[in-house]
Amino acid sequence: MSAGRESGAAETTWAAPLPADTVGLLEGLTTTRAIRRYTDEPVPRQALRAMLFAATRAPSGSNRQPFRFIVLTDGPKAAAAKTLIGQAARRVWSGKRQTDGYDSGSGAQTDSPKARTARAMQQFVDEFERIPVVILPCLVRYRDPTPSEGASVYPACQNLLLAARALGYGGAFTGWNFAVDAELRDLLGVPDDTFVAGTITLGRPAGRHGPVRRRPLAELVYEEEWGGVADWALDPPGTEHTSAGPPRPATPARRGEGPR
Repeated sequence: MSAGRESGAAETTWAAPLPADTVGLLEGLTTTRAIRRYTDEPVPRQALRAMLFAATRAPSGSNRQPFRFIVLTDGPKAAAAKTLIGQAARRVWSGKRQTDGYDSGSGAQTDSPKARTARAMQQFVDEFERIPVVILPCLVRYRDPTPSEGASVYPACQNLLLAARALGYGGAFTGWNFAVDAELRDLLGVPDDTFVAGTITLGRPAGRHGPVRRRPLAELVYEEEWGGVADWALDPPGTEHTSAGPPRPATPARRGEGPR
């Protein structure tokens, strides 16, 4: 095939419509789990294109679109970056595992949620270098850092993870990169005025997505004022909850009622 034909074929491929999405929006929002175990299957460039297109449709302050994505797959710099982040992940997780007592209490019971979480996290960090795709979402700063600047990069990260779910892939968002920020900047040529906002891992799930467990809606939604009960904030039938997170607040009194 001539060079001209090869170029035309590539243009046709990349100009193709986005893949069909068989996951409804609400289903995707409520079933996108953090996926930390992956098969060795590579993620096709067409799938990455669709995920990143979805990511770049996210909102940002004044529509400046200051987000950028460094995609690391199997090149030499990608391998070096994965090694840096993997080493950091193992150090950080080892400290957290000990500090948070993952191997004590219920963690000593092999079938407990705490023990299962510890095993999943250990496998995640131990096999980090084998993850098919690692993406570093970045924020190109155009002013001094502000508390709200993440609003111009983190919605794009969520879009990416939801798009991965829609295409049969999965991912997880971590902050392992912060422990080796200087080394990553030097390796990948990240400008000083650019914030590397996290690490997203992607691949074909070795497990599966499914309903995520969170705190009851009524604990997280207030009406009219802080602590005000929203009578309509009810979970759908069959919703499962988690006990994770900070201590649960005391049940607020209904407006107009005194203490019970």
